[in-house]
Amino acid sequence: MSLPALTLLQAANPQLPPVHFWPWLIFSLIKLLLVFTFYMVSAALLTLAERKISAWIQDRHGPNRVGPGGLMQPLADGLKNFVKEETFPNFTNRALFIIAPMLSFMPALITGAVIPFGAPWPTRWGRVDLVLADLPVGFLYILAIASLGVYGIVLAGWSSNNKYALLGGLRSSAQMISYEIAMGMSTIPVVMLAGNVTLGAIVLSQAHQGWNIVTLTLAFFIFMVAAFAETNRVPFDLPEAEAELVAGYHSEYSAMKFSFFFIAEYANMVTASALMTTLFLGGWDIPFTLWDNVAPFAWYKSVLTLLAFFIKLSFFLFLYMWIRWTLPRFRYDQLMSLGWKVLLPMSLAYIMVIAGAMLGLNALGVPRDWRFALSMLALNVVIVVLVFWVLDRGRIVSPASSRIGARELERLRTMAHRSTLTPRETGD
Repeated sequence: MSLPALTLLQAANPQLPPVHFWPWLIFSLIKLLLVFTFYMVSAALLTLAERKISAWIQDRHGPNRVGPGGLMQPLADGLKNFVKEETFPNFTNRALFIIAPMLSFMPALITGAVIPFGAPWPTRWGRVDLVLADLPVGFLYILAIASLGVYGIVLAGWSSNNKYALLGGLRSSAQMISYEIAMGMSTIPVVMLAGNVTLGAIVLSQAHQGWNIVTLTLAFFIFMVAAFAETNRVPFDLPEAEAELVAGYHSEYSAMKFSFFFIAEYANMVTASALMTTLFLGGWDIPFTLWDNVAPFAWYKSVLTLLAFFIKLSFFLFLYMWIRWTLPRFRYDQLMSLGWKVLLPMSLAYIMVIAGAMLGLNALGVPRDWRFALSMLALNVVIVVLVFWVLDRGRIVSPASSRIGARELERLRTMAHRSTLTPRETGD
């Protein structure tokens, strides 16, 4: 078998002779099975975690009747959805109605294939990289595949022949397209600092010059907000706003097809959290150390880095749920205004600022080590203070707040108050 084909199968050192094709194939299949199992088990357990965290925030117990501490609740929910009746409303496009839930789930699973989740594992057949497919253009692959998730939602809304579902699908398409641009722009500074579009190289660059959450704080904030919008989570859950659209694009779905949308949502959360971990929190890098990034590699390094990646991933998943049960949702005009009038111009300006800062530090001869990280940290502290001070003025996300002056507002309040008084009270 040719060397390019072996590289695509990627399980060990690509310089090994073709006789080691079978270890390549076996390791690839094992990693494929592990990643798929992790996504499916995570989606099930995250439904329980969501309900437990919401109960904790609201000072109640949450699921506690099925199994010890409610641990079997996801299994009971899955069994219930398996035995429920499958409904097909009249005048639906049945083929698209059935395939839409699968199309919404597949992009999240495919995107996760290029995310490295641990240090290489040495074996007698060579080095096993803990990533399903270590593509040399992994970063560009993510941007391309992640944008396909909207097709399942739009097709679900259109094929249902329901006005609420159609409105939810249209909202989702406009929302995801709007925030994809800001998300893509926010990752350009990451590529500029790493000098590479391979996710493994981005992880290694953060090990030497500081995590990007420190050196590119505003880019992280923009990416995180866009990730919330891309996964249709609060405060950006307008496509399925219960108070307005019943259930949005999945109003007509039942049984396992209905569950697939929830599985897709949690799978997208896992992928988005893994991306934030990889791009901004050092990926599987253990902080304040370099021994985990250099040879010789060992099994305990792989285990420890895998644990570090899982802890960072869990932090972002908890953040998703914490935000959901803390903030109210935006109005739709506020959501679109935030994406186009705030995040997009901010990300473009930030690219120019970071490019200028990198040129300046290179001209001054600052090496790419802790001194470079401290210089970028100081710059980002200034930028973040200025940006959030401006955003906190309450006049940015138009028309999120009124632009009326304080004196005019007081005059209108006085008039409104006088209109509620009787003639005897006003002296007329």
